[in-house]
Amino acid sequence: MATNTTSPAVSASLSVKFIFMLAIILLSVALAVGLPGNSFVVWSILKRMRKRSVTALLVLNLALADLAVLLTAPFFLQFLAQGTWRFGVAGCRLCHYICGVSMYASVLLITAMSLDRSLAVALPFVSQKLRTKVIARRVLAGIWVMSFLMATPVLVYRTVILASNNRSLVCSLKYANEGHRAFHLLFEAITGFLLPFLAVVASYSDIGRRLQARRFHRSRRTGRLVALIILAFAAFWLPYHVVNLAEAGRALAGYPAGSGPTGQRLSLARNVLIALAFLSSSVNPVLYACAGGGLLRSAGVGFVAKLLEGTGSEASSTRRGGTLGHTVRVAAAAASPEPGPTEPLINIPVNMTPTSCPQSSS
Repeated sequence: MATNTTSPAVSASLSVKFIFMLAIILLSVALAVGLPGNSFVVWSILKRMRKRSVTALLVLNLALADLAVLLTAPFFLQFLAQGTWRFGVAGCRLCHYICGVSMYASVLLITAMSLDRSLAVALPFVSQKLRTKVIARRVLAGIWVMSFLMATPVLVYRTVILASNNRSLVCSLKYANEGHRAFHLLFEAITGFLLPFLAVVASYSDIGRRLQARRFHRSRRTGRLVALIILAFAAFWLPYHVVNLAEAGRALAGYPAGSGPTGQRLSLARNVLIALAFLSSSVNPVLYACAGGGLLRSAGVGFVAKLLEGTGSEASSTRRGGTLGHTVRVAAAAASPEPGPTEPLINIPVNMTPTSCPQSSS
């Protein structure tokens, strides 16, 4: 009697096809939402704002980082759809290098915004002196230089190789030994997630503790936005870097990439999670819309400019040199019994999800 069974090879082939189809869907959604959304943000800042505050400069840089990644999406979609890489070694390295630079720029910008807010609450006098447009531009330049440097391992380890079927070309990671693979994965996980995330959490924990001690109260909308921002950061990136750490552990133990059932599962999971992380570059305009609230109805297409212009309090802060993020006033003038400077504003970065790009399993 005939039995209805599926061979392991057929099951693996179906799994790969499903993963590729899911990745195509996620990347297509990211491109469809993120490209017009971030383009609108850039247009709003460059065309609708007469005087660009430091806040606007930061948001502009974040949107440009997102756009850079999204512009590489068609190359990866072509690979996923046709199953072979057609853009050569130079195209392979350039696309992934752009993704790496943008990822680091985004996460460093987010961390800088969080640290700036913590400084504004802990040392308001020092913060007022430091938060100027001149210093902000220097910080931005430093962030981009660091991003270009930290992404250089991509240029070393990325190349085009022949797939196991001996028919397709793959833009993949190729290491001299497993020690190199472990180093690269650990470096990316630590610098691209663990340290920045710890800095963000520590910054906002310190802000919350200090404001609670001063009996300041944040609005419900502000609290929800901060929670959403941090949760989005973790949701998009924690799974990806958990897989990175697991693969680094296997590399240190001497297991080649993709070897054995565990290695194959990690490779498949990595392909899905990097496509999910790619969505982070399309979320930012949605978060801006959430932060805008009623401005969408009252200001129409100019809501981003109105959002970044902020309140009159922020405007005065901008004249003194600007702030490093979207500001929401949380302090009343009578909060302190002694006369002194205006209490600091809490900056809420409305982009907390750094960019990513598809990384084919090595």
